[in-house]
Amino acid sequence: MQTATTQQGEASKTSRIGKRPVDVPKGVTVSMQGRKVEIKGAKGQLARELPSSIDVKVEGAKLHVTSTAPGRDGSRLQGLVRALLAGMVKGAADGYERVLELKGTGYRVDLKGTTLTFALGYSHPVVFNVPKGLTATIPADSKGTVLVLTGADKELIGQTAATIRGFRPPEPYGGKGVRYRGERVREKAGKAGGKGGKK
Repeated sequence: MQTATTQQGEASKTSRIGKRPVDVPKGVTVSMQGRKVEIKGAKGQLARELPSSIDVKVEGAKLHVTSTAPGRDGSRLQGLVRALLAGMVKGAADGYERVLELKGTGYRVDLKGTTLTFALGYSHPVVFNVPKGLTATIPADSKGTVLVLTGADKELIGQTAATIRGFRPPEPYGGKGVRYRGERVREKAGKAGGKGGKK
């Protein structure tokens, strides 16, 4: 890990990841307005305010992140902002996708406009409005048991998927509920299978 000297004379460490430039692919534009960075691409437009101790320079098709924060804070912030910018560039260029699966008898989701209506075994349906910037689709062959979320904002799509999963998290007995595709749910044995277990 390299070090640099701040205006106060205190050494500022640089992050091994943070000092790597972020490649900007064709079709993506990056602009700076004061402390605000804006990234536009085929999949959307994203913006973020930068910390006062972080500088971002656009040189050709690369973004360079530097930090003036003293001590370890310098490398931490540099690495964090570099990771966030790389995620924004990828989101604007290619977008992100999160797939949720509904497991359980009668569990399904319907989409009308931007409103999702879930049947999750409760006495009432669960209604959820898809946030602006995200697109929700239900594959026709899934019969309402698969929900696909797509968008440019990695944080927003992750938080939205987590919120929906929270409506009915997978149960440890039988695994019924809403889960991420590929998620492994640890299932427990039912009470009937616990005769020879620990007391």
